Amino acid sequence: MTNKNQKWPTWLRDDKSVVSCTEKVKVMNENFDELKQIAQDAFDDGILMEVSDEQMKKALHTLIECLESPLKKK
Repeated sequence: MTNKNQKWPTWLRDDKSVVSCTEKVKVMNENFDELKQIAQDAFDDGILMEVSDEQMKKALHTLIECLESPLKKK
């Protein structure tokens, strides 16, 4: 079950200024609510398939660490 009341961080730009646009913050929070639920479902499936919880957490961390943005300005 997704906790819609999850307290996500205050979203910041690279220059550390706060993203204050209500709609942008809403979209980010909704994205993270969805991402949390998908990660939880994958984790639970792994546990049901007898994969170690430690390995599942490491795999999820690795997945996040490998993310790259083609949109990021260089």
